[in-house]
This record gives sequence, C-alpha cells and structure tokens, in this order.
Amino acid sequence: MKKLIALFATTAVASTSAMGAIALSGTASVSYDDNGSAAASETTYDADLSIVGTAGSTTLTAGYDMEGTELATTGVDLATTIGPMTIAADMFQVVETTTEAGTEAGNGNPKAQSDDTGVTVSLNAPVGDATLALDDSGAVTISGTWSGVTVSHNVKTNKTTGSAAIAGMDVSITNDDGSSTWSLGTTVSGVAVTLDSESDVSAVFGLAGNTMTVNYIGARASAAADADNYSTAAAGAYSTVAISRALTSGATLAATYKSSDESLTLKASVAF
Repeated sequence: MKKLIALFATTAVASTSAMGAIALSGTASVSYDDNGSAAASETTYDADLSIVGTAGSTTLTAGYDMEGTELATTGVDLATTIGPMTIAADMFQVVETTTEAGTEAGNGNPKAQSDDTGVTVSLNAPVGDATLALDDSGAVTISGTWSGVTVSHNVKTNKTTGSAAIAGMDVSITNDDGSSTWSLGTTVSGVAVTLDSESDVSAVFGLAGNTMTVNYIGARASAAADADNYSTAAAGAYSTVAISRALTSGATLAATYKSSDESLTLKASVAF
C-alpha cells in the first residue's frame, strides 16, 4: 500500500510539473447576420483553442478549430534558442482553396496554393544590431532597428518593409519588388485614425462606454493571387460601422453595419 501511495504521489507531482509548462487559451463567438439584401439571414459559430508548451528555451504552439465534430488543426509551430541562434519550424501545411464566396474587395480571399511549412534559422549578428534569417527556400532576410526605424529586407524576393513612430504618427511602408504601399496611424482627441495607400480609412473612439469603429474601404480592381499576395475581387467602395461593448460577464457584444449590402451582424464573443 505504501508503495502504491508513493507511486501515486510521484505521478501526481510529475503531472503537475508537466501541466505547469502548458498554457491554454482560446476564443469563442456566435454571430447572427441578416445579410441585408444579399441573401437569407444566417447564424455562424466559431471556437478556437491555443496550446503553448514550454520547456527551457523551446516553445511549441498549436492552434485548433473546435466547432464541428472534431478538432481541426490550424497551425503547429516550434521555436528554440541556442545561444545567439533562433530556430523556428512551421510544422503544419494550411490547405488553401480559392473561393469568392463571402468575400469583398479581396478581403478574405486565400493566397495561391503554396507549401507554408518550413524552417527558418535566425542569427543575431553583432554588426549594427542586425538579425540575419535564412529559411529552407534559400531566402535571406536582414532586419533590425536603427534610430527608431525598424527595417526588414528579403534579399531573394526583393521585399522591404519599414516602420517608425514620427511626430506622434505610426508610419509603415512596404516595397514589394518595386510596388509600394503605406499606412499612417495617429490619435487625435482620443480618436485613433489610420489611412493607407489603398484609400482605406479607419477611426476608433469611445462612445458612452462603448467602442465605435468606422471603416471606409476604397474601391478595388481585380488582381490574381500569387504565392505572397491575396487575390483581389473587383468591388466598389463601402463603409462599415461597428459598436462593441465589454460586459462584466466577460463577454463582448458587437453590432456591425455594412453599407454595400445594408447588412447588420450581431456578435457575442469571449476570450479565455
């Protein structure tokens, strides 16, 4: 009997120790969309689970969709640090299919089919605080922050991104093999405003205990998808207005109106 008790105690301690290195989090929501003039009303559900396991300097992160009859894997990533070197492995291939259903102005269209699994090795170089990264496709990325400006350049794809906070504004610029896009963000009298090169404007501000978000989405011309960019379905400009409120129960209620089809969506969500 003493041996059984001792064995049970050892097992309990081992289990507690293992669980102490595992963090669980997730989100769940239910939405009702009247779909305006586009289609019949519908109710949708979403529940996601994230599991993060840590052992020393190694972390495994796995994501799952929980709605339906069984868990569906959405991502598995492993990262570890060895001295000045960081090794990251994307271990799950996301299967992407092209569909225009439920999309507007390119938002939500999947990328062209590609294998997004792979390994990236990053080295913190002692030269100008730069980080060098090499993935298994042969692409080399050089990144770092100098004088408050964060810059990243992919030598293989000739893609450069830069961001900085200048005079109260957050500035972001991307040059993808000669094609440039940008975004500006600032806060004026408590209102957070963003503007980008595609004529999209967003404003977020508090309103009587609620959060109100107003978006204007500029018109889009059609464009095909490639391995790096999402496809764009041609669409006219439209606006959305969303009002959300955090409840003492821990849930968040939100109502969103979209001008393109005059639809109203009601959503209740919770994060845990």
